[in-house]
Amino acid sequence: MMDTIFQIFFSIDSGFLIYVLLLALAFDILIGEPPAAVHPVVWIGKFIQVFRDHAPSSHRKGYGVFMGLATIVFASLIGLTVLLVATFEPIPEAVRLLIAAYFLKSTFAVQSLLSPAKEISYDLMNDRLQQARDKLPIFVSRDPSSLSKEQASSAVIESVSENYVDGILTPLFYYMLLGPFGLIGAYAYKAVNTLDSMIGYRNETYLELGFFSAKFDDILNWIPARLSILFIAGASAVISVFSSGKADVASSLKLASTQAQNTPSPNSGYPMAATAGAIRVRLEKPNNYVLGDEYSVPQPDDIQRTSQIIFIASILSVAALAAVINYVWT
Repeated sequence: MMDTIFQIFFSIDSGFLIYVLLLALAFDILIGEPPAAVHPVVWIGKFIQVFRDHAPSSHRKGYGVFMGLATIVFASLIGLTVLLVATFEPIPEAVRLLIAAYFLKSTFAVQSLLSPAKEISYDLMNDRLQQARDKLPIFVSRDPSSLSKEQASSAVIESVSENYVDGILTPLFYYMLLGPFGLIGAYAYKAVNTLDSMIGYRNETYLELGFFSAKFDDILNWIPARLSILFIAGASAVISVFSSGKADVASSLKLASTQAQNTPSPNSGYPMAATAGAIRVRLEKPNNYVLGDEYSVPQPDDIQRTSQIIFIASILSVAALAAVINYVWT
């Protein structure tokens, strides 16, 4: 087994890794999410659900650690299996590339993040506030029933900005970091992130059960969250130079450096503050945090501006990570 693993390491070069990364991005933009039945992250979610449904009433923190480690192993085995297929030379290289790209794409989501945000912005701009509220649970856990148009816009902008990190940048960061074993890294992270989304809540039910998952997710997102400032500022610069839209690079960097720690989360404030500064809006979760308090409240069209920034930031992320792969893993 170890010999096979070393063969993987020496048989995958930077060119293969970059082609897989670029194809995965193309899959996401052109096709979107695969059906649930063949979506690896759905498999991970079902694996977690079995553990969650059988959680004991005592020793829940220890059980949560066991559940977390078991899920990471399960997801990593998915990545390892794909690597074994991707290095099986009797299969044509083009097919191996497509298989690896499909599984890498399944660890991140650009279109499925931005498309619902655009739908909500259209609802709000056309005074369909209730329809927008009905769609908000896709993004936020807060009660949307009493949110105003401006508060709903803020909630979507906050969520899109935050999810750029854990839903796009971080899995690709670990793909880059582990090089030939990058798919294993991306899937191990996705296991932790899926655990956090399912049990990482600070309430009586999940406080102990999800403790390990929530903390580990914070650790794994620590570096990417801070890197996101550069990509969001870079996207703002691209918009300022090449588009008729307006995005403030200086304000993005300033707000991220001064107000990112206003949020209870150690990571989410960085992309949210960078985005708030870029489009110069006030983001607020009532009784929780305020970012950009010197700016006016956001309007529905600011959701579209945010989506543009995050889309460009995602492209810049892939380009930068591909460059690092080419430099480090050649």
